[in-house]
Amino acid sequence: MKMLQTRRDFMKVVGLTTTGIALGGCQSAPAGKRPNVVVILTDDQRDDCVGVHPRPLLGIKTPHLDRLAREGALFENMFVTTSLCSPSRASFLSGLYAHSHGVVNNFTHYPVELASYPRRLQEAGYNTAYIGKWHMGEQDDEKRPGFDYWITHKGQGKYYDTTFNINGTRKEVKGYYTRVVTDMVIDWLKNDRIANKPFMLIFGQKAPHGPFVPEEKYKHTYDSAPVPYPESAFDLATKPKWVTERLDTWHGIYGPLYGFRKNFPDRRPEGVDRFVDFVRSYTGTINSVDDSVGAVYDALQEMGILDDTLFVFTSDNGFLLGEHGMIDKRTMHEASIRVPLIVRYPGLAKPGTRIKEQVLNIDLAPSIVQVCGAEPLKNIHGASWVKLLKGNAGGWRKAWMYEYNYEKQFPYTPNVRGVRTDEWKYVHYPHGDGTADRHMAELYNLKDDPGERKNLIDDPKYADVVKDMQAHLERLLKETDALPDRMPIDEGVKTELPEESIR
Repeated sequence: MKMLQTRRDFMKVVGLTTTGIALGGCQSAPAGKRPNVVVILTDDQRDDCVGVHPRPLLGIKTPHLDRLAREGALFENMFVTTSLCSPSRASFLSGLYAHSHGVVNNFTHYPVELASYPRRLQEAGYNTAYIGKWHMGEQDDEKRPGFDYWITHKGQGKYYDTTFNINGTRKEVKGYYTRVVTDMVIDWLKNDRIANKPFMLIFGQKAPHGPFVPEEKYKHTYDSAPVPYPESAFDLATKPKWVTERLDTWHGIYGPLYGFRKNFPDRRPEGVDRFVDFVRSYTGTINSVDDSVGAVYDALQEMGILDDTLFVFTSDNGFLLGEHGMIDKRTMHEASIRVPLIVRYPGLAKPGTRIKEQVLNIDLAPSIVQVCGAEPLKNIHGASWVKLLKGNAGGWRKAWMYEYNYEKQFPYTPNVRGVRTDEWKYVHYPHGDGTADRHMAELYNLKDDPGERKNLIDDPKYADVVKDMQAHLERLLKETDALPDRMPIDEGVKTELPEESIR
């Protein structure tokens, strides 16, 4: 795949004609009436971690998020195109796949010259701010591109007593992260934003990223919730070999569980106790996020601008909690790629709207630009979901591509390329030389098997489906300028997996 290795490569990506996938071409905001924008982005929150989900994780209750959904739109099939923090965050901002924007791992900075929806709004006269977790590159000493005001920090930050860089000045701020950053957001809204200009604010939450530390009042919220290993954790007979080989690693159910299990691998029956603590703590951090959403909502309402604000809630990727024997994200399994998306903006998102079409993280940028009437982003891969909110699903995508690129620091997941339709999912694991082994592939009928329990790749009855899905993938790779599909692997890196499993 093409990486932005030189300025010429970068200019080629941003200067070519469109790939034909979609652009936010029309401008929705009436002249003289441009909405404010608040985007809340959590970290590693799977789609079933909101109370309005049909089967909420551990029965979680999120009254403030539920209110947003009642008063606006819930997108029931929202996905990320790369389930990894930094690549996904860059895709949210730019509307591009990772192979085009160049942020393919968690150690790469967002390209300073790359267009984004904050930049478009800034150019259109918006007062722009970013407060909270940035997580593209490990440093905090450079101004965030596209923002007039910014408060961020190095890497992951800490659940308690994080050192922030506040518009160029570092300061340790005592207290629980979610509450501290919420106060910063409300302070900016009420005191530091430019009152006579529309504003765009992105609020980056740390939660529920691990190691999970719930706020004191939520530490015991789920003590009585049963947390068995998911049944799919042991139903691996039809899976590729690499799936079973990672059970004892950092990304497996018998591994360290982000530090919750000190001695690993642990396959003892009592080892599940640490897994229970792990899942309950993950879920507990989200209750504080819900409180934060409510506080921001109340502040906007008190200021008299709630209904003049496009309010968006989403997450950078999902999170596997034992499904298929896995912990973490990166793979194309449903728990890894599905995230919540809730949009509140009266007049566009009618109360109680439910959107069933498949939308992606790359769709956020063109959508916001269109709603705000700013200059459309050119040559992007995403599509504006404004038409869906208006009841027009004609011409919407029927298939989309997923990509993840092997990281030498986390050698438990191979390269991943896949395609998903409403009914089918096909995934393969290219070796890095453009080839792939049929036995390193998966095919699922999502209609009959939403939990992806039975891999149908070797069932001759579905040979034609495999061919069709491979054709879909080849077409999408070509349309998104992702060919040749090559992500070389550093052969000198030692891994905990057999060599043949990661090539």
